[in-house]
Order: sequence, then structure tokens, then C-alpha cells
Amino acid sequence: MHDLEPITALGNTSARVDKFQHITITENDDLALASVAARLGQEKTCQTALKKLLGDVPGPGRAQFQNPEEGFWMGPNQWMIAAPRDTHELLALTLKDTFGTAASVTEQTGAWVVFDVQGAAMPDLCERLCAVPIRTMSAGDAHRTVIHQLGCFVMRRATHDHIRIFGPRASAGTLHHAILTAAKSIA
Repeated sequence: MHDLEPITALGNTSARVDKFQHITITENDDLALASVAARLGQEKTCQTALKKLLGDVPGPGRAQFQNPEEGFWMGPNQWMIAAPRDTHELLALTLKDTFGTAASVTEQTGAWVVFDVQGAAMPDLCERLCAVPIRTMSAGDAHRTVIHQLGCFVMRRATHDHIRIFGPRASAGTLHHAILTAAKSIA
């Protein structure tokens, strides 16, 4: 029998936390992720199920925070759903039951790396990192952007000094390096 131990996207056995005087960067390995795409002709049924799950249907550039699930708009009739991994390890299977034939649900947990960036200098870091309008974004805004040539999503969280970055897991080290470089550049 093998003695396997799960690792985070950055290759550690526990999530990495980088603290600076002005900012904290945390690898968030505690989320289960699944994408939901409405099937042709089933858009209304899918949106009804999504509204039951999240309280509302996130539109373009928006996220919806519902405890414990949250979701954000990825494209026309496409959303990413996130929930705590310890209570929703089988999130994709649960969502398949919820949406039935109205949507295609795909497991995404192993495909994305998630970083939480928090601190007073978060807007300065974000401006160095990508082209999202961070100073005018409010809680629940979620934008698709490019960070260091990687397609990512940046979501403004409930507190004014907190963003969550979703990027491709295969490029976790590159994305982490870009975030660290931006954090170090802030005086």
C-alpha cells in the first residue's frame, strides 16, 4: 500500500503564507471548485437552480457569496462554484444532482490555484499585478484578467483590503512569483 500525502499547488503539504509589513499572501487550498455551464435550451432552468444555490445568479463581472457556497460569472451561462473542501469534497457530484440535465458540471478543484491577498497595500499591489479597476471595485466584483501572461480571475471580497485570485494550477509557481514580486515592489 502506498502512503500518499496530498500537496498544495505550490508543492507543499500545507498552504503557504507569505507575510510582509503591508500585505499577506495566502495560498488557499481549502476550496472545492466546480464549473457549471447551462445546456442549450436549459438556461432558465439552470439559472433557477443557481439562484436557489447562491441566492442570486451572478452576472458579468460579479460574484455571489452565500454561506457556504459562492460563485462567480465566467462567461455567458457559465459560472464557477466554490465551497469549503472539508465539507464539500464532492462538490461537483452534488452540483450534478442539483442541476440535473440543465447544466454540465465539471470538477475544477485540481485545475486552479487560489491566492488570498489581504492588507492595507492590496490596491497598490493589484495595480502593479493586473489591469482590473481595483479602486472602483466593490465586494462581489469579479474580473477576468491577465497576470504575468496567465488567464486569471480577480475577485473583490467582502472586506475592503482583500482580493482572491484564481489562476491555472499548472502555473501556480509563476503566478505566486508574480504576486510576490508585486508585493516586494511596494515601498
